[in-house]
Amino acid sequence: MSTAISPTAYNYKVVRQFAIMTVVWGILGMGLGVFIASQLVWPELNLGLEWTTFGRLRPLHTNLVIFAFGGCALFGTSYYVVQRTCQTRLISDTLASFTFWGWQAVIVGAIITLPLGYTTTKEYAELEWPLAILLAIVWVTYGIVFFGTITKRKTKHIYVGNWFYGAFIVVTAMLHIVNHASLPVSFFKSYSAYAGATDAMIQWWYGHNAVGFFLTTGFLGMMYYFVPKQAERPIYSYRLSIVHFWALITLYIWAGPHHLHYTALPDWAQSLGMAMSIILLAPSWGGMINGMMTLSGAWHKLRTDPILRFLVVSLAFYGMSTFEGPMMAIKTVNSLSHYTDWTIGHVHAGALGWVAMISIGAMYHMIPKVYGQKQMYSTSLINVHFWLATIGTVLYIASMWVNGITQGLMWRAINDDGTLTYSFVEALQASHPGFIVRALGGAIFASGMLFMAYNVFRTVRASNPVEAEAATKIAVVGAH
Repeated sequence: MSTAISPTAYNYKVVRQFAIMTVVWGILGMGLGVFIASQLVWPELNLGLEWTTFGRLRPLHTNLVIFAFGGCALFGTSYYVVQRTCQTRLISDTLASFTFWGWQAVIVGAIITLPLGYTTTKEYAELEWPLAILLAIVWVTYGIVFFGTITKRKTKHIYVGNWFYGAFIVVTAMLHIVNHASLPVSFFKSYSAYAGATDAMIQWWYGHNAVGFFLTTGFLGMMYYFVPKQAERPIYSYRLSIVHFWALITLYIWAGPHHLHYTALPDWAQSLGMAMSIILLAPSWGGMINGMMTLSGAWHKLRTDPILRFLVVSLAFYGMSTFEGPMMAIKTVNSLSHYTDWTIGHVHAGALGWVAMISIGAMYHMIPKVYGQKQMYSTSLINVHFWLATIGTVLYIASMWVNGITQGLMWRAINDDGTLTYSFVEALQASHPGFIVRALGGAIFASGMLFMAYNVFRTVRASNPVEAEAATKIAVVGAH
């Protein structure tokens, strides 16, 4: 048995680029979220300008945190994981570089167009057709790089994390291209190819599966690599991970109609969405349990390892939000929760608690490795970040639960003569304290990203470019 070092290094340059931009976009996207949350407390923060109104900035906030922060985390980690688990370099450095610069161009395009009011008005799909086309080109290129790398793998086995990344790439492309089918009438205006209830159905088939594949399946790929790595334990059950994969991708795609309860959508379609959402609890919890049980024999590490704490607490929030989602899909529950802040709380249980925390944990694990360092500059700063993130998330969610249930009950309250007991403004006044707590929770969470930025800056500054490059050499044990 001989050990040889391949002269070909992994491509960590593109991983480093996406990792740094994950932190940058995280600060900007979350900071903007705090600003618009504060507008609901102090409406004067609109500044009297059309470009800074809640309606213009809210879609920019969602695009920055989902596609800029979350997207960069997914690109960076998937490129890292696919090279490490396949023991081969990315199939094309040029195409990988194009995905980085193309993705940043899409985000800059969003920053320019959304405050100006150029929007399709579709949730999570607001970008007008020129940017939508660029996004599709970048995404197809991403698929070519990812699957091309898998085809030239040195390993016989395709690790399960890559299954999840692969499904997320394929389905996101399908969702984006179908939902964005439109007729352009000018450079910044288009009309959807669909109309009425059909348009709504296709939009929420896209919208919920942007959550289901972009914000869940992709990050489960992350979880299946970084949790075992950080815990230094094998995944609890490889068989369960395969069952989890097939069940998740089979069921998730059907859950979209639960966004359209009590609308013009046919009742059977609403019921189908509800039923599939409830069944979806099983594979979701299967994945959560698989991740949690990976810590069997390693729970003591949580005392001293804040990175592992980020990863495990993200799984706890994933379990909670994937229980809450199916419950909110039940029509009777939905009749209370729909259009209220409860929905906002549910989304952020997933976005802050699951997506952001697993991304942050993965970044803290990965960044030292791609910069040739043994660990991050400061473990204590990671610990501070963990508590800020956890406390911020809990404040955010709890305030929105209270607000949402308050709003739902006030809106449906009627007097003996059938008139409404409360006006909409009275419900708004009752929501004001919750808006304050939500803004505070968001600010606490976002402040943690500043600690992360400093920690990453010091880690990068201490890195030796030569050592960092040496760290990318592929050790192939046993020459073939």
